[in-house]
Amino acid sequence: MIALYALEAAVLLGVLWLGTNLRVVKQYERGVVFRFGRVQTGVRAPGLTMLIPIADRLEKVNMQIITMPIPAQDGITRDNVTVRVDAVIYFNVADPVRAAVDVQDYTSAIGQVAQTSLRSIIGKSDLDDLLSNREGLNQGMELMIDSPALGWGVHIDRVEIKDVVLPDSMKRSMSRQAEAERERRARIITADGELQASEKLAQAAEVMSEHPGALQLRLLQTVVEVAAEKNSTLVLPFPVELLRFLERATPQPSGDPDAAGTTRIEPAALPNGETPHVDTPPIPGDPRGLPLETVAGQPFRLNQ
Repeated sequence: MIALYALEAAVLLGVLWLGTNLRVVKQYERGVVFRFGRVQTGVRAPGLTMLIPIADRLEKVNMQIITMPIPAQDGITRDNVTVRVDAVIYFNVADPVRAAVDVQDYTSAIGQVAQTSLRSIIGKSDLDDLLSNREGLNQGMELMIDSPALGWGVHIDRVEIKDVVLPDSMKRSMSRQAEAERERRARIITADGELQASEKLAQAAEVMSEHPGALQLRLLQTVVEVAAEKNSTLVLPFPVELLRFLERATPQPSGDPDAAGTTRIEPAALPNGETPHVDTPPIPGDPRGLPLETVAGQPFRLNQ
């Protein structure tokens, strides 16, 4: 009976001992085995893996893509403008053995290299490149970081510049420059429109000079457009050609042409052939009672 209990205890201890040497590697991980401190070339795949007791030690390496924000870095561009730039980097482990052996902490190492590369990119670039040519700067910074990362078994997937912070004075200067550029374009467009309009007006004037009736049609069209606004007053210009036509069509009376349209009253002659004298009425309100021709013949004086 005692021997049976001892056998059961030995089996239980053996199971526990084997359980301590079993490891589970997740799907997104790879296992690197160190046997007596020496790395093994074979990488343990995801699943259940067995280790030799006392001799083996398993280190798991994450193979997922890691997103690391790069802290904002202050720098001076090549055209002497102070800026503050931050970025983000995406990377993953390509060789788990080298990532576990060749570098102590590959995450921290990638972060430091990214910061120095970002400062270097700021110093080599102009402000216009930082604002408009970010794709080229991202590729350049990716190459700078990827060069040392390959020796650590790390692959740089992507590097993106997130934001570029400019001083307030530089922002005001850029806004004034953009406003001046927009004003210049607006003036050019306006001048171009005036040039095209003048050319079309010149062509229209040539057509109207060849066909006088076109001017009258244009006048009537303008009247119609003005009348469509429901205005109470309409100014209608009268063509001079019509007045001349009416003048030529009107018949002239016989005799003295000066008598046309004028009625003159001749005073009746006296029996002895003398011309009667017509008394000129005095000017109303004239204290002197002078006749009209007498007052009219004197110079005008303003009473002081």
